[in-house]
Amino acid sequence: MQSLSPTSRYLSSLKEGSHQPDDVQREAVSRLDTIYQELQNKPSVAPQTGGGLRAKFGKLLGKREPVAETAAVRGLYMWGGVGRGKTWLMDLFYQSLPGERKQRLHFHRFMLRVHEELTTLQGHSDPLEIVADRFKAETDVLCFDEFFVSDITDAMLLGGLMKALFARGITLVATSNILPDELYRNGLQRARFLPAIDAIKQHCDVMNVDAGIDYRLRTLTQAHLWLSPLNAETQQQMDKLWLALAGAKREQMPTLEINHPPAADAGR
Repeated sequence: MQSLSPTSRYLSSLKEGSHQPDDVQREAVSRLDTIYQELQNKPSVAPQTGGGLRAKFGKLLGKREPVAETAAVRGLYMWGGVGRGKTWLMDLFYQSLPGERKQRLHFHRFMLRVHEELTTLQGHSDPLEIVADRFKAETDVLCFDEFFVSDITDAMLLGGLMKALFARGITLVATSNILPDELYRNGLQRARFLPAIDAIKQHCDVMNVDAGIDYRLRTLTQAHLWLSPLNAETQQQMDKLWLALAGAKREQMPTLEINHPPAADAGR
């Protein structure tokens, strides 16, 4: 059974009244629908694990066979201010994709995963290529929420990593508050990060979604400024407002994990 396309999900949301018609969002959905259709028509290519004599001999010498590049379906980089629906649009796309070969990550969590992988690859001459192999073994599509780079170590890694991911045919759909050209602006050794920007622009369309409805602001202007007294009804109103702003119910957890050490959940 074929899953609903991004356009079908978008129109359903309009019909339900949770969103209003928005020309900019409709254009973004149209582009996401094109990516969705192209991915549907593209056979998934399993990562190659070189088993030939040359590959095995190379492994003994600590060398890897060069990766044969696989054409990736062109992705989309959506940027703009808060409240424009970027994350919601990306989630429409992600939910439309069938199967398991897809990953949706906050960009910071993606980089944490990259660093964790690298700790297992100390001593390898090309660890980023191996990290890219591991992602390709799991997914054909990466969805990044809030693409933002401020850490010099991340910046140094991304130049090679983004090229390696695209070379393996991985499609990227991302949201950000800023243009690709503004990523890591004025950062130390920024020249080494520029290949990441070039790779994104080469493999993704870049779309500004600033025009249109600010859904967070609309929600806040329609909400009551004061909720009182503190009772069950007030709690329900707060839950409803949270859901409207965050797009998901708040997870009830006794502890939060922040870079592994657990921290007490401070509540709302």
